[in-house]
Formats: sequence, structure tokens, C-alpha cells
Amino acid sequence: MSLRLGDKAPNFKAKTSEGDIDFYEFLGDRWGVLFSHPADYTPVCTTELGRTASLKDEFEKRNVKVVALSVDSVESHKEWIKDINETQNVEVNFPIIADENREIAESYDMIHPNASLTATVRSLFIIAPDKSIKLIITYPASTGRNFVEILRVIDSLQLTANYSVATPADWKDGEDVVVVPAIKTEDIPAKFPKGHVVVKPYLRLTPQPNK
Repeated sequence: MSLRLGDKAPNFKAKTSEGDIDFYEFLGDRWGVLFSHPADYTPVCTTELGRTASLKDEFEKRNVKVVALSVDSVESHKEWIKDINETQNVEVNFPIIADENREIAESYDMIHPNASLTATVRSLFIIAPDKSIKLIITYPASTGRNFVEILRVIDSLQLTANYSVATPADWKDGEDVVVVPAIKTEDIPAKFPKGHVVVKPYLRLTPQPNK
């Protein structure tokens, strides 16, 4: 059965390039990003893992732990990491799961038979501290991910988890946000003292409350 937003992320134990992990223990009380790759030694994946490593500080300041997955072996991962470090000018600083029996890929619905019977699609899951799935993005194997968008979504998810707001189209951290419909307009000043603008009765904007 496919996973959906709000579902609990399946826990698992796995061998990785940095040793054995229990997924829930690995995440602890932090946010998580789990993302899959069709195979080791593929060009797009090499750039993605390099980009992820280069964004270590960005993930850290958002309290996010990152883990990748491929259906190849730990030994293959370790050799591939050497290539990633060399070609992308980084040091891979997160574990890559070896899912050789594809059990994890199957539990997260990462294998789409019409795309490939054996390789994972390029899936990414953002997981909240309560282990619920907050975002699922699936790309075809030919298209690399936009990591600026991934960080933007994490900012939105963390903001909206703590305040009664939503983020509008193309929103970036620091920009105005939307007051959710559940808040009455007359109650906005007490809840959002920085001010607000009523564009329409259902569209009310306020400065980002945690800035």
C-alpha cells in the first residue's frame, strides 16, 4: 500500500556506509530527510549526493538528519563515495543505506514497475519528529532534485507546524505568510501583533511570525 501524507514513516534496521542503524533511533527527536537513488555510480545521483553534502550546515541549522538509500551494497557505496567526494569537491557526511533486498524500498513504495522493476525511483520523504510523513516528492530517474526547493519546504513545514499560518506560492523564508482560515479576522491582531493585510476575507497576510 502506498504511503500518504500524515502516515507514520515505516521504521527499519539497515546496513549503511556509516554502520548499522535503526531508523527511528537515527532520527531521534529531529526532522528527517530520506531519499532514494536508482543505483550507485549514476551521474545524476552523484551530483545530488554531492549537493546534499555541501548543504550540511543548512540541514543542521534546521535540525534535520539526512539519509540516502540505494539498492547496492555497503562496499559499493563506500567506493562510490570516493568518486562523489572527488568530483563534487565535498566530503559525504551522511549515511547511504544498502537496501540490497529492496525491503525498505518496497515499504516506502520507491519501486514503480512501469519505471523499473529493479531500481528505485527518485523519491524523497520529509519526516517530522513524531515520525509522520510531511512531504513526498517523486522524480523520474532522469531528473535531479532541486535542493533549494527541499530546504524551502522544510522551512515552510517547520513554520506552519508551530504557527497558525500557511505559506503562499513561491514563498521563501522571511516573506509574508497567509493566516489560516480558522483564525477569525478580528482575532488576528492578538495572535499576530506585527500587523496584517486583508486582501479578501479569506486571504489575510501577515509578516512571518518567527522573524
